[in-house]
Amino acid sequence: MIAFVNGAVAALTPNLAVIEVGGVGMAVHCTPNTIAGLRVGQQARLATSLVVREDSLTLYGFADDDERQVFELLQTASGVGPRVAQAMLGVHTPDALRVAFASGDAKALTAVPGIGPKGAQKLLLELKGKLGAPAPVVGAQRAVASGPAPWTEQLTAALIGLGYASREADEAVVAVTPQAEAAIAAGGSAPVPQLLRAALQSLNRAR
Repeated sequence: MIAFVNGAVAALTPNLAVIEVGGVGMAVHCTPNTIAGLRVGQQARLATSLVVREDSLTLYGFADDDERQVFELLQTASGVGPRVAQAMLGVHTPDALRVAFASGDAKALTAVPGIGPKGAQKLLLELKGKLGAPAPVVGAQRAVASGPAPWTEQLTAALIGLGYASREADEAVVAVTPQAEAAIAAGGSAPVPQLLRAALQSLNRAR
């Protein structure tokens, strides 16, 4: 079991970080939110989970141990593999998932690509109570924050982390804003992984 990797970030893609550890480049699959916090050339420490298959060894990386624990607990449900578990963490934070399971919020789960209404109901039954209780919300955390929406900050940071200039990142965010607003208006949350792919396509067309 590789519990974590610690080293310089050698390369980044929208869903993969290469961390140099002892002269070896470790390919670590990460959510866009985790990628957004990394910078090429800087030191990084990622909690990791090694998934072993007959024909592959795949390392998944997380910003902290809590994310890794939730990733592994999600896979105790039937039909949930590492890719689906990571997709769930790409859309929701660990505490948001805890809230969804505690409240029986199927709509929050269907915001994850690949999870339909029936699958969401099945997951609610299998995982309710397994992820633990969400952290309490206190004081100022209850207030609605002013300024940019969280998804815009995450998307901008991810694009800059991939080497795009701030101006290019801002233009790409503007280009995908209608898509994000449509998702929010439908009762879901802004799907950062899909928005990142759409933003990259927008930037590629502009070049």
